[in-house]
Amino acid sequence: MTAQLVCMTSDLGPEETMLVELDGPDGAPVPVAVVRDADGDWHAISDVCSHGAVSLSDGEVEGCLVECWLHGSQFDLRTGQPIQLPAVRPVPVYPVTVDGERVLVDIDANVPASS
Repeated sequence: MTAQLVCMTSDLGPEETMLVELDGPDGAPVPVAVVRDADGDWHAISDVCSHGAVSLSDGEVEGCLVECWLHGSQFDLRTGQPIQLPAVRPVPVYPVTVDGERVLVDIDANVPASS
């Protein structure tokens, strides 16, 4: 697969999120939270919290972190690593490409979490 169009740059302001469902390798939809951080950088992270299995796109974004609304776990948008308990497992992150006004995500190129 290749990168998939998720939105236009004008669709999200700083510290905003959007839930998209992308076509997975097996044809099943993959929920992804597309996030624009405080600096205007784009991120794509699994939309499913590794602790509470709820939508991360419904959480708050502060700097380069997204906070799960259910129990307060925070994840680094760059690595997927949990920064705040109760989550202890990382979530997948995916590369984002901005091509003009188009924002694209490649879910086949899962970025390995770093510690």
